[in-house]
Amino acid sequence: MHDVRDTRDDRGGDAAHGKGTVVMVDVYAPTLRLSRAFQEAGHPVVRVQSTPGVPPVYQGSFDTAEFADNIVHTGDLDATVRAVAAHRPVAVLTGGELGVELADRLAAALGLAGNGTRLSAARRHKHLQIETIKAAGLPGTAQHLAESAQDAARWHAERGGRVVVKPVRSAGNDHVTFSTTPEETAAAYDKIMAATNIFDIRNEGVVVQEHLDGTEFVVNTVSCEGRHRATDMWRYMKISANGVTDRISAAVSVHPGTAERNRLVEYAFEVLDALEVGYGPAHLEIMLTPDGPRLVEAGIRLCGADAAYFARLAAGESQIERTVDAYLRPERFVASVGDAHRVEQHVAMAYLTSPVSGTLAAYPLLPQVEALESFHNVHIAVPEGGQLPLTVDDTSEPMMIGLAHTSESVLTRDLNTVHYLDGAGFYVLKDPGGAA
Repeated sequence: MHDVRDTRDDRGGDAAHGKGTVVMVDVYAPTLRLSRAFQEAGHPVVRVQSTPGVPPVYQGSFDTAEFADNIVHTGDLDATVRAVAAHRPVAVLTGGELGVELADRLAAALGLAGNGTRLSAARRHKHLQIETIKAAGLPGTAQHLAESAQDAARWHAERGGRVVVKPVRSAGNDHVTFSTTPEETAAAYDKIMAATNIFDIRNEGVVVQEHLDGTEFVVNTVSCEGRHRATDMWRYMKISANGVTDRISAAVSVHPGTAERNRLVEYAFEVLDALEVGYGPAHLEIMLTPDGPRLVEAGIRLCGADAAYFARLAAGESQIERTVDAYLRPERFVASVGDAHRVEQHVAMAYLTSPVSGTLAAYPLLPQVEALESFHNVHIAVPEGGQLPLTVDDTSEPMMIGLAHTSESVLTRDLNTVHYLDGAGFYVLKDPGGAA
């Protein structure tokens, strides 16, 4: 384990008893649950926005009124440090992918517990991330940081087979392309470099990686003082639809006691150490290949899609309360880091995939989903009357169905039923004249 910074002083009072301020960078709707957990523990939360404007993907999805202050970072680090320091914070952490690096810099500048800045870039830049873990001796994906479309195509031609083309900094499967020919790879490079990512920032580079064969898993963790806890694990189910290969259609809980879980958790902890992650939540996507685990990518922040809520259904714990402990009650975190994991229920999150686009009139088959034995809840992103996009990534999903049951066989049956129902018949569009 590496050395991590823990230089809390008395500027904000005792974290557990003084109710000092917690600073979170780029809190938006997907991570409001963590901000509210700090507030429920009696600690006001100051929000720092790392970009002058709110990315379009988050506009209208949150309200700054619930924060003690909202500080907008305009590029002057010293000014932002002064504004944050005025609140005498006891902790600084990121609220999402976009804020990882600024949170590292603010924590370091204020002498607060954090992951340091030496590997901040590697904790966000997808090519540098894989190279960093390989330099630490871990197995990793073959990849190439492309300098041009022709360079990307040349690497693909030399390697052969399928490859994955992605921006070096983004999230939500944004512009991730699976290419079978060098020509497709060149086209994907040009498309990425001509676009902005989901955070409305111009893409700065493209990485081409080998296509990993195997089953993809998510390992969600929380760290404190260099000690790691795997709070929850999920297995992805995938389909090919709407021109997208390996579209994630569901995440199914993976409970303790399996050899694959133990193997993946061990590898995940080694990745965290290689990236010098000693504090806070992390979301690791790992492919279990015939040659063993391989990191797809790691986000050193809370898992999105409200996974923490479903983690509690599955295992009775989540990243939320563990993160609060890591920053405010580290002694409690460390004392319980090795506690046995529990199995509460078998849980799945089904991400629906619309094969059509237009003005939505109705979801006629939704009542059949709601009648399933394991149905738990539904989150509708596109309401009736709204504009339904063709689903090509995480941001264009029409809805998410939550399933939970004490019987794994019931859960599996119901999840298969959801996938059966999801298709053209699940969506009714209005005609151009406005009638259904």
